[in-house]
Amino acid sequence: MTQFSRRDVLMATGAAALARTAGAKEGSRMITRKIPRSGEALPAVGMGTWQTFDVGPSAEARAPLLEVLRRFFDGGGRLIDSSPMYGRSETVVGDLLAEGGFVGKPFLATKVWTRGKQAGIDQMDESMRRMRTKRLDLLQVHNLVDVDTQLETLRAWKEEGRVRYVGVTHYQLGAFDDIERLVKSQPLDFIQIPYSVGVREAEKRILPLAQERGVAAIVMRPFEGGTLFRDARAKQLPPFAAELGATSWAQLFLKFILAHPAVTCAIPATSKPAHMSDNLLAMRGALPDERQKRKLLEVLGA
Repeated sequence: MTQFSRRDVLMATGAAALARTAGAKEGSRMITRKIPRSGEALPAVGMGTWQTFDVGPSAEARAPLLEVLRRFFDGGGRLIDSSPMYGRSETVVGDLLAEGGFVGKPFLATKVWTRGKQAGIDQMDESMRRMRTKRLDLLQVHNLVDVDTQLETLRAWKEEGRVRYVGVTHYQLGAFDDIERLVKSQPLDFIQIPYSVGVREAEKRILPLAQERGVAAIVMRPFEGGTLFRDARAKQLPPFAAELGATSWAQLFLKFILAHPAVTCAIPATSKPAHMSDNLLAMRGALPDERQKRKLLEVLGA
């Protein structure tokens, strides 16, 4: 997403109202979801790192990201998702967690994205080194690359206590058949898939199947790379947003996702501290019911 599109929407839909209501919403109960396999509760909004944390070592580049992390934890966030595919993101996450004194606070998730058993082990060892941890909360097979080989290693690592949960991810809707097969045939703890107010294919079978099989669901691309803000820019927030305590489109988009009972956590990515604060407020207040979800879709023409 571009800085202009998100900033423009925040201004058009009431950044001032966000500031006036933030105090009241911070006092409301934060929305959490339980991981089905364990019952462990996770805050329902986490943080992705694709593109946003792929920066160099300069203080100028990293200072905003350190503030993003501060606001993330202050606002109740826990799940941070990365990948070796995301350039320097794992390293930057690890460095800034240490610099900010946040080590031990996050639910750390990353991925394996290579072929071959030993290559997978080497890459996962390197990810742990970069993220400065000896145990990961969640390891996922990224985009199902050599999925059977990597899942075998992940299951062994889980038994050894090197990783707490295992899962698979894919960003393409065309991979849903493979995701469905794996949910039915493998002892997965998590899946990570695309789902948003604009891309709702996951509602048809993947999310219901995850709920049926007790598999946690992480939602990537909740804003569709910023295109949802572009489409909403000229529209006013619908009146029912106030009923949900939502003061921005970002909060409405996230609340729509979290209203699905199978969703465990949505992971918007941002390098802007103000956007992080805005995203986290989606965990406060009510979630839309079916009537309100239909009205939102009507407003957006989705």
